[in-house]
Amino acid sequence: MRAAARERIVDSRAAAPRGAGGGRRGIMAQEELTDEERQAILRHIERLREEHRDLDAAIDALLQAGQADRLQVQRLKKRKLHLRDKLSQLEDSVTPDIIA
Repeated sequence: MRAAARERIVDSRAAAPRGAGGGRRGIMAQEELTDEERQAILRHIERLREEHRDLDAAIDALLQAGQADRLQVQRLKKRKLHLRDKLSQLEDSVTPDIIA
């Protein structure tokens, strides 16, 4: 399977909402990630972190400029929260389960 197609599969597995039984852990609880899949997820995590930082900077700039449109700021904050949730899901997918 090509790397791009494989990355889309990994992304779609990680994008499933928590608690819905459709996340990577729910579908593939016993299957391990390949090194290629793990690296693809880590690259995606880094891109999302960068976008999260950019949104934070954009929100701060709007608020400091005094020209903050409340609706625009609200949308940016909502997008930032969505990114944080997705980051958590992806980070969970590359963190091994530790049975205590």
